[in-house]
Amino acid sequence: MKPKISQHEAPADAEQRRAVKPVICYPVDSLTPPPMALYRNARETARKVDEVLVPARDAKTFQVHAGQFFRISSVDGPQVGDLNLWNVDDLGERFYSGKTRALHGTHLSTSDRMWTSHPNLRPMATITDDTLDWYGFDDFGGSVHDVIGTRCDPYTHNLLSGGQYHHCCHSNLTRALADHLGCSLAEAETHVHDVLNVFMCTGFTRDTGQYFMKASPVRPGDYLEFFAEIDLLGALSACPGGDCSSEHSSDEAACYPLLVEVFAPEKDALIGWEPPMRNGYEGSHGR
Repeated sequence: MKPKISQHEAPADAEQRRAVKPVICYPVDSLTPPPMALYRNARETARKVDEVLVPARDAKTFQVHAGQFFRISSVDGPQVGDLNLWNVDDLGERFYSGKTRALHGTHLSTSDRMWTSHPNLRPMATITDDTLDWYGFDDFGGSVHDVIGTRCDPYTHNLLSGGQYHHCCHSNLTRALADHLGCSLAEAETHVHDVLNVFMCTGFTRDTGQYFMKASPVRPGDYLEFFAEIDLLGALSACPGGDCSSEHSSDEAACYPLLVEVFAPEKDALIGWEPPMRNGYEGSHGR
């Protein structure tokens, strides 16, 4: 956080330095755009093949085959969720929120992709529908579905507030993954990673640059839908912050379930589509 009062006088050319125009770090014009028309047509043929109801203040896992769609929906009341994704056959290939943010910006919506970690760095899921795409950015700089927050966790809670709270999203995801894998909590925890904050409304304050949250605009019936580019294992936590209008990591907020549904299109609906190849870098790192 930048200091509110500078300890050093501004140089004579301070305004000139501030006026330098920014340059986009990662221009994405060279990326092959997702075939959204193909996905839309395939979605029209899809039928539901599975669903998982994620209880309030808890998490559940789900699986999606490459070429299927999955939808996260608000039910009963406004609720945000923390989403982890892995390659179902290799948990080392997982969602890379930092690179996704660098490529697509701080908040995701329709046609943005979720990218996997190094050394694979390929699309793992593409957002195909977002009922909150109307929100845009508000006057505070807030928007929905962020890749800037990490996930609420018991370590930060203990650092800032003391105590032992066990229903932070990090712990929820750890328990759910341990149950799915049949492994210890310690082993599962190593695979839990930074999230897509589904439905969460966040931004940075303009004066101090601090991460903020505000009441999510999500309402029952709203959803975020994805196309699975590879075979996926997902875990979703219904955040203990509810709509994150006041606080998280406590039992004070009103919380509600989230619904995950999986849809399979007809076999011939994706003719010409193939799962993305792993990244083409040869891996020598100059040696």
